[in-house]
Amino acid sequence: MTTSTAFLIRALEARTLDTVRCTRRDAADRPVEALPAGGGEPLRCCLRDAEAGEALLLFGYAPPGAAGPYREIGPVFAHAVACSGPEPAGGHPPAWRGRAQVLRAYDRQGRIHGGRLHDGTDPEAVIAELFADPAVYELHSRNVVYGCFMFAVERAAG
Repeated sequence: MTTSTAFLIRALEARTLDTVRCTRRDAADRPVEALPAGGGEPLRCCLRDAEAGEALLLFGYAPPGAAGPYREIGPVFAHAVACSGPEPAGGHPPAWRGRAQVLRAYDRQGRIHGGRLHDGTDPEAVIAELFADPAVYELHSRNVVYGCFMFAVERAAG
């Protein structure tokens, strides 16, 4: 988890990753794929891109949120063994700054409540804009081309 004064960035939870690594089953109870990184795969455990040759897992993941019709399972990459997690620098993942992403907004019932495409130059401004709507409970950052879940964004406490 990385933080800002206004929001929290959440990578995949260590507990979820431990379960996937131990059981070798994903959110849909399908087998997990183990593979070497070609380089550039977005790692949801540490919020950076993989370097060529790193041992990875590819598996189906259900992002946080209320169960319902908008809950989906999609592919994600993570290290095959536990890593140190995201950089503690705070805010948007530094390694992904400048990367265009879709920020999808959800309400407390897990229903989509708008969203925005951003070009990666000032993701904090787009996050703040979406959180200006009190009905928005959390955001999911998504890959523009593939639509895959990248990380969750929550309002900071207080």
